[in-house]
Amino acid sequence: MWRRRIAFRAFQFPMLHSLRRALLNTTKCPQRYTRFFSNKPVQPVWQTLHQPPKNILIVNKMRTQPVILAIDAFLEHVHSTYPGVRVFHEDRPDIPHGAEVWHPGKPEKIDLVVTLGGDGTILHASSLFSSGAVPPVLSFSLGTLGFLLPFHIDDFAKALESVFDGKATILNRMRLACTFYNQDESKKPDQADDWQVMNEVALHRGSSPHLNTIDIFVDGQHLTEAVSDGLIVSTPTGSTAYSLSAGGPIVHPSLSALVLTPICPRSLSFRPLVFPSSSSITLRIGNRSRAHAGVSMDGRTSHVLHPGESVTIQASPYPVPCINRSSIVPENEIEREELQKGEGARPGKEDDWVRDINNLLQYNATFRSKALLRHSRT
Repeated sequence: MWRRRIAFRAFQFPMLHSLRRALLNTTKCPQRYTRFFSNKPVQPVWQTLHQPPKNILIVNKMRTQPVILAIDAFLEHVHSTYPGVRVFHEDRPDIPHGAEVWHPGKPEKIDLVVTLGGDGTILHASSLFSSGAVPPVLSFSLGTLGFLLPFHIDDFAKALESVFDGKATILNRMRLACTFYNQDESKKPDQADDWQVMNEVALHRGSSPHLNTIDIFVDGQHLTEAVSDGLIVSTPTGSTAYSLSAGGPIVHPSLSALVLTPICPRSLSFRPLVFPSSSSITLRIGNRSRAHAGVSMDGRTSHVLHPGESVTIQASPYPVPCINRSSIVPENEIEREELQKGEGARPGKEDDWVRDINNLLQYNATFRSKALLRHSRT
């Protein structure tokens, strides 16, 4: 039946004839359609951590009293339960007792990164591995809210047990690779490697009273000239950060995509766009721009682009593997039944994102608060 329907449409629209042949026999598919039927291997988004870590790197926010107590308890547990594991820390004045000093590029390979703090701590941990692969990241919150904090610090023993038992599931969160160019399209000399960004790259007018004029190119093709306060190119992980505040869409972190969001554009028809991860986006400051553009990457000011200079953004080959809370193994049947019947999915099933957009963003919440409902007459 479906073959006859396609054949009938092909008589009405001759241009569908080649597409009909492609659908019926993909081995003889025309070249312009083959990319839709290709079986190229794709890097898995979901993985399982099988090998127990030998070297752990601790990355934490400023050492307040709760942070100090948490690190001491964590180190004591690791040294007593996993005596063969080495624990490292950044070279900072507040390095905890019992941890070895670690520098980026050190010969010791880090097998697991443990963060204690907020989302900014995870972004900092990602920046420590800006020139290569990032080890799996185990994130613990210390009373702060964030989309990248699946574990509470009280659950560190269970979380480590799942990691060392090879039952932890990880989600590869996409990163962006950024390359900066001069007016003559030569690579800027102060950049040895591409900048790796986990959340977003933002071009903004800064303190200038004038709007930015930025030419946008997608895969070498001119898309539009943007006149606005700036532009944001974010990952799916960063879609719930700056991009969301600027009116961008919420994108599931398991997807591989680039989100382009304008900041206060002059044109009301300039809407956010979502591109596949295979796309390359170039943002070039227009020659007629009356303002330079400051570049902020994951909240850090890095460059100032003048008219004629540009930045090219594309998907990085080095994602950030984040361990999910749903990979915690319940201790008994009661906990297992509670996980299956109550909120959340079974171990190994990802429910962190769904829980977070409801609890943190209050997704699709009604305008009437509980207090109003309590005193409502209806």
